[in-house]
Amino acid sequence: MRTRDFAGKPVGAVGLGCMGMSWAYGASERDDSASAALIHEAIDLGVTFLDTAQVYGDGDNETLVGGALGARRDEVVLATKTGLVVDDRETLAMSRNGTPEHVKRSAEESLRRLRTDVIDLYYLHRVDPAVPLAETWGAMAELVAEGKVRHLGLSEVTVDQAAEAHGVHPVAAVQSELSLWTRDAMGAPGGIAGAGSDSTSAPVGGPGDVVGWCRDNGAAFVPFSPLGRGFLTGAVTAADFDSSDFRGSNPRFQEEALKANLKIVDVVKAVAARHGATPAQVALAWTLAQGDHVLPIPGTKKSKYLNENAGAAAVDLTLADLTELDDVPAAVGSRY
Repeated sequence: MRTRDFAGKPVGAVGLGCMGMSWAYGASERDDSASAALIHEAIDLGVTFLDTAQVYGDGDNETLVGGALGARRDEVVLATKTGLVVDDRETLAMSRNGTPEHVKRSAEESLRRLRTDVIDLYYLHRVDPAVPLAETWGAMAELVAEGKVRHLGLSEVTVDQAAEAHGVHPVAAVQSELSLWTRDAMGAPGGIAGAGSDSTSAPVGGPGDVVGWCRDNGAAFVPFSPLGRGFLTGAVTAADFDSSDFRGSNPRFQEEALKANLKIVDVVKAVAARHGATPAQVALAWTLAQGDHVLPIPGTKKSKYLNENAGAAAVDLTLADLTELDDVPAAVGSRY
């Protein structure tokens, strides 16, 4: 696979988001043994930028990833996150905790679950409005000084928040949702898609051009949900989900919104047909085309889709393709 740079280290251009192996997407399909095997297959394919978080399964996903890596730990860049706490596993309800005590304690817990001496990339999963960002970030920087963390990142922040943190300690990466149907992090007009009362939503008013800020400040930009939670693959054509799959209550996946949003998929399919590629590969190639500092992390539990996603690194979209994709209609329905 083609590689890109993360903090001076080459990693596969397409990474792997591990959340869905343990959390939010169909608990009835959870198979830790199969997921561990998939992680090994990913490394063999050159997918070496792996993403997890303490909140995914309330630690379960970190335990899975740490156990799977074993002796292959040094072959990957391993990212995890702090700052969110599970309040209810059944409803997936979460709250924020950015206190220095929490981020330091959760780092120790993550190190234990991941079976490693150091976390390559430690994100603040969401900024806690009750705690000054500089206070949270300063505590995380102390973990770097102690040798427990190599690099720090932020998730779902504004340009101003990224700049504030960067003034305290370098921001190595910003992770936010980015795909053909969610472009807020590029400074797209209209504010945050899906901002509201949900405790994990991004600030109302829009984050600004975070992708550009990362480019200009030597940070990676890491798109999560680059396939629109599976929608951009063209495989989701009806609002029919397992009761444990959070997409069943997601506004964009309700019947009328879903039907309208299929217009986006139609364009992706047309571009894919011209390249002999799949819609998923085109959707990922679009994120990769947003800059050499962009490292998408699609998630999957299946070998077929892992290989398909990895293949997106070899898809070169033309200027005409990108123009056509840039012009797809805005998504109907909020993110959350």
